[in-house]
Amino acid sequence: MRTYNRKPLLKTRQRRSGFTLLEVLIVLAIIGVIAAMAVPQLLGQANVANERQTRSAILNLEQAAELYAVNNGFEPPAGGQDAIQMMMTKDQESGASAVLDKLPVDAWGEPLNYEYPNTKADTDRPAIWSSGKNRQNENGSGDDINNWDDIAK
Repeated sequence: MRTYNRKPLLKTRQRRSGFTLLEVLIVLAIIGVIAAMAVPQLLGQANVANERQTRSAILNLEQAAELYAVNNGFEPPAGGQDAIQMMMTKDQESGASAVLDKLPVDAWGEPLNYEYPNTKADTDRPAIWSSGKNRQNENGSGDDINNWDDIAK
């Protein structure tokens, strides 16, 4: 009786390391779905952060105007950018120092708008507003961010 060696007759499978194309495509699809959910959230947070930064800049300018009034006994007599320039320079007559180091800007790099006396709201506070995300001065309306909306509430 003859015996045969059966091992050479059996086909051995070779193990390949790595991923198949299907596995890679599935992983990419999952990453795409996660990114599609995360990106809008991140962009929304950036908008909120820009608005908060701008509101902080508006508050700082309002406090600088109050400090100017305390130091000099009166609000800056001019409106607009002239008033901001006055807050940035030392008063020669009274010797009061400047209350602003640099031109206040919003989160989008645009200068803040200043008006005193305030014609936007019934208050003795100055009207201060940012041109907003679209960088168009809409006198405090539209997407502009201002300091008088909270007064009306």
